[in-house]
Amino acid sequence: MSFSHPIHRRSRLELVPSFHSALAVIILAAVACAPSTYPPSTSVNPNASASRSLPNPDPRIGLRAGAFDAAEAVWNLNVLSKTKPSEKFVEGINSDLAFSGNSVFQGSFNGWQVWDITNPRQPTLKTAYVCPGSQSDVSVYRNLLFVSGENLGARLDCGTGGVKDTVSKDRLRGIRIFDISDIANPRNVGNVQTCRGSHTHSLLVDPKDPDNVYVYISGSSGVRSPNELPGCVNLSPDKDPNSALFRIEVIKVPLAHPEQASVVTSPRIFTGLTAPPSHGPTALDIVEHKKEAEAARARGAFTATIFGEEQVLPDFFVAEQLANVVKARNGTGAPTAADSATLRRELPGIVAKMVGDDPSAKPGPRPGPSQCHDITLYPAIGRAGGACGGYGLLLDISDPSHPVRLSAAADSNFSYWHSATFNNDGSKVLFSDEWGGGMQAKCRATDPREWGADAIFTVAGSSMQFKSYYKLPVPQTRVENCVAHNGALIPIPGRDVMVQAWYQGGISVFDWTDPAHPREIAFFDRGPADTTLKLSGSWSAYWYNGVIVSSEITRGLDIFELRPSAFISQNEIDAAKTVRFDYYNTQGQQQFVWPSTFALARAYVDQLERSNGLASARILAARRALSDAESTLGNRRQSALNTLAARLDADALGSRDASKVRALAAAVRNLAAGG
Repeated sequence: MSFSHPIHRRSRLELVPSFHSALAVIILAAVACAPSTYPPSTSVNPNASASRSLPNPDPRIGLRAGAFDAAEAVWNLNVLSKTKPSEKFVEGINSDLAFSGNSVFQGSFNGWQVWDITNPRQPTLKTAYVCPGSQSDVSVYRNLLFVSGENLGARLDCGTGGVKDTVSKDRLRGIRIFDISDIANPRNVGNVQTCRGSHTHSLLVDPKDPDNVYVYISGSSGVRSPNELPGCVNLSPDKDPNSALFRIEVIKVPLAHPEQASVVTSPRIFTGLTAPPSHGPTALDIVEHKKEAEAARARGAFTATIFGEEQVLPDFFVAEQLANVVKARNGTGAPTAADSATLRRELPGIVAKMVGDDPSAKPGPRPGPSQCHDITLYPAIGRAGGACGGYGLLLDISDPSHPVRLSAAADSNFSYWHSATFNNDGSKVLFSDEWGGGMQAKCRATDPREWGADAIFTVAGSSMQFKSYYKLPVPQTRVENCVAHNGALIPIPGRDVMVQAWYQGGISVFDWTDPAHPREIAFFDRGPADTTLKLSGSWSAYWYNGVIVSSEITRGLDIFELRPSAFISQNEIDAAKTVRFDYYNTQGQQQFVWPSTFALARAYVDQLERSNGLASARILAARRALSDAESTLGNRRQSALNTLAARLDADALGSRDASKVRALAAAVRNLAAGG
């Protein structure tokens, strides 16, 4: 097989993923990535410049544990509110967020909740809609809400009884569509079934197509039976061109008739990708996994050898395999002891085929990823970032129904390419690595700094160039699941500033304007949720219309605001707050456009002072000129601003930060023009 598009390779070892089939994704995401090689970490310190600016000692170290009363540490943020889950969701797992108007839509494995954040200090519950099914990732547009589902027990009727049959007309694996015109009484107006369900999805609002929206589906489950959904094929594409593997789905949704939504294409964006070796577990993990496997075998749990390491298999996977054993003997009811014995005997072969170690497979390179975890669509620049297990993909989405792979980045330091974020002009893209699947402690002092981090690239045309890593710069304990997870840009003009969730590592705000030297500038963290490892922490943290909203997996909904500091001025915060969206889905990235305000101009002045881009006398003169102009009206204001802009044009010629001076001059001219 030849590569169909350029592959960008950059570190000593080339790539990473161990996810060679849908069920391999399930196993390895739940138990820990365990490829067979373990190279030493590179000498790169991903946060070398950041470490000098952090509080010393770091208040995040040694925080007291507690479900809802853990100790907290906060730096350069104000905590506005901490809201516990509503009654029906208190034992659930909260997932991702979407926004519309003053509402926050919070997904959950139990369904979804809607919070009114008109007053971010006191969110109020609008709706708690019970509809079990993982992960319930959410997106919203106008009067429609889209919800992902891939759990085998998810029901079309949103019932809580699950689906018992292996093949069932009651099962939902795909996208649910709700009409939320009356948010207190949402109506299910459409469902689109897919062969591998929807682990995540991304909503594309195409400026060229006002009548439709497009939903990109990333499904990581096993291929469902064609008896349940006709057309689903579990063979590899070389054996059957209609294979449900090694493709994504694109759904077209007519806004006037969402019940007519359907899959319109299944692009094969992975063609030609193979799976080079990755890093393995750390030395500490090898020891701990061995102990866990021994204890699991002693209590009768199922284990399997995956890439040379014995690992404990998750309960839900074992349950599925036992159900298959029962079905194979035409049985009914619960599995018997004989069924368990059969599964133990056949398990090595089953797992070997799932992870690409099938001895009967053709010789040669193992195939690369068969699915993406998440795709960030950025229609304003016609590009998408695909975080696809073992690769970070750059896609052309100028034709929404037919995305085309432009390039693919591989990295041996990455374990599982999880999500992507572009900077505002699309000249950079950041990919996160969910090493350990989100359920493990991967921010310990013993963990390599390049693993479970973000990788930052510059983008030029159809190519990506690696620049640096960013990882949470403070170690977390072995009872805190922690790794890079979902985040998004904050609209600080002229800078690339992002907030990101790190599970029980809390949330981190960092500046990656200089892609080679990212640095943390704010954070919030809690102590562990328990004295043993328990899934908790921030699933996602996003900026929306002036506040940062965090979906806490077990503790509810947290809302923050930026506090002025040496790293972000009040003027920059005020300028960021002028960017307002009617709706916001992070995986359907929207471009920031700043209105002409004095706050915007002053933000640029503050940045020039911070970077020494202008002499102090010229900084002082610019501030005085802006204040004088703001205090006048009409022609006098216009004349004063145009005079200032002309002076700034001259200043730019000798400035060490000429582009920022020109941005300031343009902002001043727009103010003069009344724009």
